Amino acid sequence: MIFAAGLGTRLKPLTDTMPKALVNVGGQTLLQRTIKKLEEAGVGRIVINVHHFSEQIENYLKANDNFGLDIAVSNESAGLLETGGGIKKARSLFSTEGNILIHNVDILSNVDLRKFYAQHTQCDALLLVSKRTTKRYFLFDDEMRLVGWTNVETGEVKSPHPHLDPARCQMYAFSGIHSFSPSLFDAMDTFPERFGIVDFYLQMCSRYDIRGVVKDDLKLLDVGKLDTLERLPEPQAGHSHLSDEEILMSL
Repeated sequence: MIFAAGLGTRLKPLTDTMPKALVNVGGQTLLQRTIKKLEEAGVGRIVINVHHFSEQIENYLKANDNFGLDIAVSNESAGLLETGGGIKKARSLFSTEGNILIHNVDILSNVDLRKFYAQHTQCDALLLVSKRTTKRYFLFDDEMRLVGWTNVETGEVKSPHPHLDPARCQMYAFSGIHSFSPSLFDAMDTFPERFGIVDFYLQMCSRYDIRGVVKDDLKLLDVGKLDTLERLPEPQAGHSHLSDEEILMSL
């Protein structure tokens, strides 16, 4: 599943007239880059949720014949459902036979998605994390099982475990890439129509096996900010676009 329903407010004024997913980066739209990355990982069916300028995304997919893939659209035009609500709404579009690889549309990385997906075997959800410096971290126990979350700047802690001490946990930053087992859908029944997937994981981590896997050499670029977009290189003459690797290496 590709999360492409966001308003893209950090990319204004570009997103005043188009969805973030169709912003051009190095000669390709963010959506095309994500679709191609998933295809290279062996994905044959993709679900894309849409909201902001949803018709533009749907017309773009039609114009490109879905890039030769089986692509289903989960339309949230009636109301933005956030990441957790987006997965819940799209439930009927997924196969129940395999885990769901989830990828934000505005992320470029050096992640081998096929390898990451293959690591999701026994647990209910697998989160790709790293030692990247940020304000917000997932908290894991010694077996890399999710136990909470913290904001190191404010000291806020979220966890179903009373009196959890972040200092006694392993702290890692989330990449926006994760694998979700259909076994978790029933747990979403008690959640409202609109909710975030991170909040869901944090509330459910004491009841379900939600784990992290660390990528030590992670290179990650969040293209959701205008200043980041302005720093990105353009393709040289004779080249239609830059690869994700070329963009990551240029920064």
